[in-house]
Amino acid sequence: MGVCCPVIRTRDLRRSSLFLKLALVALHLVFIGFLLVCDAQFVEKTRLHPWYVIDAMRDVDETNAILYRYAPTTSFKNCLRCQKMVLDLYPPGTSLRNLTCGYCHVEQPPPAKHCHDCDRFVLQFDHHCVWLGTCVGQKNHSKFFLFCFHDLRWYICEESALCIWTLIMYIDYLTNVAKPWWKNAVIILLLVLLVISLIFVLLLLLFHRSNLILTNQSTYELVRRKRIPYRRNMPERVHPFSRGIKRNLYNVCCGNDTLDSLPTAYELEDKSRSYTCLDMLKCRCC
Repeated sequence: MGVCCPVIRTRDLRRSSLFLKLALVALHLVFIGFLLVCDAQFVEKTRLHPWYVIDAMRDVDETNAILYRYAPTTSFKNCLRCQKMVLDLYPPGTSLRNLTCGYCHVEQPPPAKHCHDCDRFVLQFDHHCVWLGTCVGQKNHSKFFLFCFHDLRWYICEESALCIWTLIMYIDYLTNVAKPWWKNAVIILLLVLLVISLIFVLLLLLFHRSNLILTNQSTYELVRRKRIPYRRNMPERVHPFSRGIKRNLYNVCCGNDTLDSLPTAYELEDKSRSYTCLDMLKCRCC
């Protein structure tokens, strides 16, 4: 019995160590699932429809019905008003004024795209969120960013605390397990690198979304710039729909129900002009 006890004790320690590792991994997964799945407020707020082009035209139709006192129909006059509304978003004399959606054959406003996943023509299309099951567009873009910022902030803080607690428990437990010291050091180093990488990726995602908000860009414009007709001939650092940092932030916080129009050639030339010291003092970017 005296010979078998150390073998049994070592086997029990290894089994307990395996159970501890599995329990810690499960704890992380449960925490992530609780944060992303059980946050009903986040899901409800961001599942609001992103404002489709057809709905925007219907709003114009109903507004005209109130102003001119006729029933909101899809008559020829109303179609002409919607076409004129879209044409006014493009600079006069450009071929872009004749753009129509190739799927629903509707006049295409500048920051709009037809989503192939939900088969809708979305205003200020950003991306299609598979997890939410809807597009992120003009009406829910601000809510998507604000709730992402709120959840990412708490996720980084709580996940960091959980990883530190896991690291302390792991170091304390490994002192009782007969294993070479360099193996323990490698495991601890990998855990630390994992925590740093996780926080870096989340912060990178947050800064990326913040940059899009401050410059009034969408993910689609950033990624598919060469495929968008009105973006092909523009310099890369020119953001056509930016109204300045203050105005962009105001639109995010308070909502924006207006359609963005493309700038004229003079406005594009002014936007592409390099910043000088005087421009910085005058807060030209704001």
